[in-house]
Amino acid sequence: MSYTPSLKKAYIEQIIPELTRTRGYKNPHEVPRLEKICLNTGIDSEADKNQIADIARDLGLIAGQKPIQKRNKKAIANFKLKPNQIVGCSVTLRGNNMWEFLYRLIAVALPTIRDFRGVPSKFDGQGNYNLGITDFTIFPEITVENVKKTMGLDITFVTTAETDEEGRELLRLLGMPFRRSDAPAAKTAA
Repeated sequence: MSYTPSLKKAYIEQIIPELTRTRGYKNPHEVPRLEKICLNTGIDSEADKNQIADIARDLGLIAGQKPIQKRNKKAIANFKLKPNQIVGCSVTLRGNNMWEFLYRLIAVALPTIRDFRGVPSKFDGQGNYNLGITDFTIFPEITVENVKKTMGLDITFVTTAETDEEGRELLRLLGMPFRRSDAPAAKTAA
């Protein structure tokens, strides 16, 4: 018997029937699902090999798999970039790694942010969601003593949802803590 992450089990047993009931899907393949999660971070142009190795190591600890290093193709003088210079690291998570990362993000990492009131609920227009984290030390895999320079992290949730509403409802049911929309201001009598 193979291991099934708890969030994936909840998706199969609870969220698919809930979305089918509320949205009226006739085919189970119509129900939106999470395809992949992409993690991306940029690297300073003046970073040395040790900083690049540290950033790649930290991103690998967060993701649970080895990141690939991204290189630029052209020289850009304004940014002090040379051709074939490392400018970032990225990881694409699928399968059980994706479900485990999403669970750690929702249950452990996001609640440790100071004055956390939820994540913005703005989607990209095609059912996918982007989340920016300014400090990656919120993840428990990172020990703050080993961090020489903090980095930001871009997280992209790619779904099969066709609209933003479907994608938002899918991630909300998975446990993503979206901010509550502010109530409209009461009209004052003149």
